[in-house]
Amino acid sequence: MVTHEREITAPVDLCLDDGRLAPAAVGWSRRPLHRSRISGWGRTKRWEYWCVTTPTHLVALTVSDLDYLALHSVYVLDFGSGGPRREFERTAVVPGGLGVRLPDGIAGADGCAPVLVGPERPVRGQVRIEISAAGTATRLRARCTSPDRRPVEVDLLTELPDGHETLSVVVPWSERRFQYTSKHTARPATGTLRIGGDVLVFGDDAWATLDHGRGRWPRRVAWNWGAASGRTGGHTVGLQFGGRWTHGTGSTENALCVDGRISKIGQELEWHYSLHDPLEPWTVRVGGPNQVQLVFTPFHNRVARTETGLIGNRTNQCFGHYSGTVRSDDGELIPVDRLLGWAEDVRMRW
Repeated sequence: MVTHEREITAPVDLCLDDGRLAPAAVGWSRRPLHRSRISGWGRTKRWEYWCVTTPTHLVALTVSDLDYLALHSVYVLDFGSGGPRREFERTAVVPGGLGVRLPDGIAGADGCAPVLVGPERPVRGQVRIEISAAGTATRLRARCTSPDRRPVEVDLLTELPDGHETLSVVVPWSERRFQYTSKHTARPATGTLRIGGDVLVFGDDAWATLDHGRGRWPRRVAWNWGAASGRTGGHTVGLQFGGRWTHGTGSTENALCVDGRISKIGQELEWHYSLHDPLEPWTVRVGGPNQVQLVFTPFHNRVARTETGLIGNRTNQCFGHYSGTVRSDDGELIPVDRLLGWAEDVRMRW
């Protein structure tokens, strides 16, 4: 399916006064332009997800408000910094979303208020996450404890270079069910992750990805999401791929970011993989002007399973490398050689 999405070039309200989707908001933009104030309660989902990768380790921070509860998490994967592979996640659940106020815009950016959740000195399964502005960059800080009770401290700076384009899209299921997402890839990052006395450095080859979401969701949904950032084929490349949840809406969340310039892909991608063995290679491809022919080879599967009265979640988030080719808007065929990122299969009841 080829979509014919409208490019939005001026600020626009996401919703009408009664909480329904504003028809003028449907489309995509090269920078965040949507004012995403959403009235009403019960089905609204708001989140900020940041993942910062290096060739040997990564950290992901999530702050989310689902109306009836909030979920905040710190995820760490060290897969090659010299010692044995280590992985851990700390997730704090806040019933009723008490004390969580995510701004309408991207937290800590574009004049939006910073986000601070969790106690100053977290213990056990508690987490502290701070997202704030630092000039044109975004500063990410977090504290928690590792499973072996060592203190964990994250302090990262994610740059937004002048003129660097991002992908913002409104996906309309109906006038009452919709999602505004702003995806940022290939943002340079620096900083440190401390685990007890160990320090993991984020330096020259560290890249940040943002998933900013505001919307009103159906009770059950399934999606694919893939992203990667780095230098390849003489370019700085960011991959942003989605699937399944956008089918039939007339919108996609697919794009390439090449040297800071977005090439929007108005087609649904073909995803092929096996849930029986998610660590087998995946393929992601599409023909047409923005050709994508990629093989994703995972080396680690982050598995999450949740079954409660309100929430059911089955997540396979595989980290690995993309190889193949992509074609940008100017027609250049760009070789992709082991670009680090992830591909995921998620099924939610929430």
